[in-house]
Formats: sequence, structure tokens, C-alpha cells
Amino acid sequence: MTPQAYVQQKAAASGSSFYYAFLFLPPPKRSAITAFYAFCREIDDVVDEVTDPSVAQAKLGWWRTEVARLMQGAPTHPAMQALEPHLSNYRITPEHLNAIIDGCEMDLTQNRYLDYANLQTYCHLVAGVVGEVAARIFGQSQPETTAYAHAMGQAFQLTNIIRDVGEDAMRGRIYLPINELQQFDVKAHEILNRQMSDRFQALMRFQAERAHGLYDQALTLLPLGDYRSQKPGLMMANIYRSLLREIERDGFTVLDRRTSLTPLRKLWLAWKTQAFGWVA
Repeated sequence: MTPQAYVQQKAAASGSSFYYAFLFLPPPKRSAITAFYAFCREIDDVVDEVTDPSVAQAKLGWWRTEVARLMQGAPTHPAMQALEPHLSNYRITPEHLNAIIDGCEMDLTQNRYLDYANLQTYCHLVAGVVGEVAARIFGQSQPETTAYAHAMGQAFQLTNIIRDVGEDAMRGRIYLPINELQQFDVKAHEILNRQMSDRFQALMRFQAERAHGLYDQALTLLPLGDYRSQKPGLMMANIYRSLLREIERDGFTVLDRRTSLTPLRKLWLAWKTQAFGWVA
């Protein structure tokens, strides 16, 4: 299997909303974003699928070495081999790739966040930096677009956190800030035991309002000169925000189920964004 076939398979198999936005890109950009996304999936899978933290730590160390090999022109992993031709064209740096590893590594040592400021640091590494690289691949021409990408990445990650509260609880993780749990009188053991309550729903409405605010903020930060080039990011935003609204309509039943959109609906939202622009 070629490196290009490997990353394509990795992206398609994930079922991610990102994949549907990739379909509308011209081949060179599609190849670059698919390779970059495959790298992100590989790092994320280390944390989610390796149960022994010491083994996961060692694997992330191997990926840091692989980043160094990539920058020296000698990568060994197919995802990195697929990414290598695109580094200079889209200004992808080792700092970008290592920041993503840093963010995922936090999951090995930290399963609580004292406040939103601490959570923001995590979200920036695992999603804001991803948004920054994606914006470059999509065709960023204005420096202000980086702030848009960071805000949109934060919005995506908060949506993921809201969707995955129950699944994360099964891994012993709670990404909702401790001081906000206290504000709404929600106990950590209630989330870990996946106990629904009016207090939990109120807490989740608070989280959803913050995410909606970030979607709105991101849009205001996107320079008009980059609006067309960043349509793939807007496709993802429409898909993710539709998912967030679906979770809201379901009453935040995220403790015992994972809300998702059908592939057809994701494709429809991506096409509608391509045709008409921002619709969420």
C-alpha cells in the first residue's frame, strides 16, 4: 500500500466530519489535508487505544522522533511519508506537529481541568493548532485568518467534549472545568457514574452557549479576502454546529449515548456550504 493510499484509508475509515470537507478540495490540497489528518488520527489513537500509559508515552516519544526524521527528509511512517511533499508548500513546521503531540500527551497525565483557562490550553494544542495548519492548506492569504482558525478549532473541540462526556467518563476523564461543575452543583462521581440530572443539563447548556459563542466569534474573525479559500473549514463548522444543535434538541443525553449525524446529512451540509456559504 502506498503512503497516499494509507492516509486516504485512514481518513475515510474514521467517519469524521472533516472527511466530507476534504472531498471539495482540489487534488493537491486534498492530498495535503488527508495526510495531515492521518497524522492527527495516529497521535489521537495512541492515547485512546493504548491502555498502558507508559506504553502510550513511549509511542508518543517515537512520534516525536518521527517528526524529526520527517524534517530531515527521512520519515518511516506512511502518514509522514505522505505529508512530507507538502511541508514547504503549506508552511507546516515541526512546532505544529509537536504541539499536537503535546496536547494528546496531556491526556496521559491529566484527566481534570480546574477552570476554562486551563481547558483552553488543551483545546488550543489538540484543535487550535490543527485549525491553523488546515487554514494554511486550504489557502490562507491573510494573517488574521490564523485567529479565526484558532477560535474555530476551539469551537470544534468544545463540541467534541460535549458530545463525548459519557465516553470520556468511561475512561475516567472529565473535560468540563471543575469550577463550573461546582457552579452548577454537579459532582464528578455523578458524571463518572453517568447520572443525568437537571443540574447536569444546565451545566451542558452553559457549555453549549460557550461553543456557539466561539462559532460566532470565529466567523467575525475570518477576513473577507480568505472567505472563499476557507470554505472547507466553514463546511466543518456547519456540520459540527448542526451536531451541537442536535445534542441540544436531544436534551443533552450525552451520558449514555453518542449523538451523530448521518453521512448523507454531513455530505448535504458540506455541499450546501460549498454552494451557498456559511449557513449555520
